[in-house]
Amino acid sequence: MRGFFSAGYEPEHSVAPGGSVSFQTWNARWRWDVDDGNERPEGAGHALVGPIEVRGAKAGKTLTVRFDELVPRDWGENWGDGEQFEWRREGDTWRMGSHAVPSAPFLGVVGMPPPEPGEHSTIPPRRWGGNIDCKLLVAGTTLYLPIPVDGALLMAGDGHGAQGDGEVSGTAIEAPFEHVTLTLDVVDLELRMPIARTADAWLAFGFDEDLDVAADLARETMLDLMERELGIGRKEALALASVSVDLHVTQIVNVAKGVHAILRA
Repeated sequence: MRGFFSAGYEPEHSVAPGGSVSFQTWNARWRWDVDDGNERPEGAGHALVGPIEVRGAKAGKTLTVRFDELVPRDWGENWGDGEQFEWRREGDTWRMGSHAVPSAPFLGVVGMPPPEPGEHSTIPPRRWGGNIDCKLLVAGTTLYLPIPVDGALLMAGDGHGAQGDGEVSGTAIEAPFEHVTLTLDVVDLELRMPIARTADAWLAFGFDEDLDVAADLARETMLDLMERELGIGRKEALALASVSVDLHVTQIVNVAKGVHAILRA
């Protein structure tokens, strides 16, 4: 496990385009079992698996990450203003005392390192992915990320058992994952920001410290997508987006705030 992004790390896994990789991952607090202590190295962020090299991937192309299997363990934790709360999973439901929420597991962090040398924080999302924290990136979804460095060097982790849009306390149900399988491929696609395809929608993301700028980036990325997928002009895409695209606040707690635009299709 590593707690930073860096283009200088040697790959832990290597796959050909179209290949799959499977792994387990600790929760964001570097815990596997409920009784574990916090073994986070000093200064480190989320506990991430990787880097995963995609052989032949080149900077400037786009990496596709298909989430095939996302299986959490049966416990998780989150915080409210410094107080810890423990959750237990019973089948498709997470319970904390008398409270219950549906299980909807996803990885909070999926991304590649900035091209600049050195180690980089796992906390903010970037154009190349990272701490996206979008609750819609469940199994069956494909995420599209601009590739910043040759080989891609993908890192992933920060398992979430369930989360609300905004992630308002700064934590989801932070859960270790028993089994994760990702299929990775490379496509020739130009993106200003990440996009994703779910079972019934297209998503377009925007990240910035200014929430208004993040919303603008999500909107413009969605308009790019609509022009390409629907074969229409920019003005027509904007008119159609105004009546069919929803903007959601992905998260407001990771330095760079997130907005995702949703086009149901």
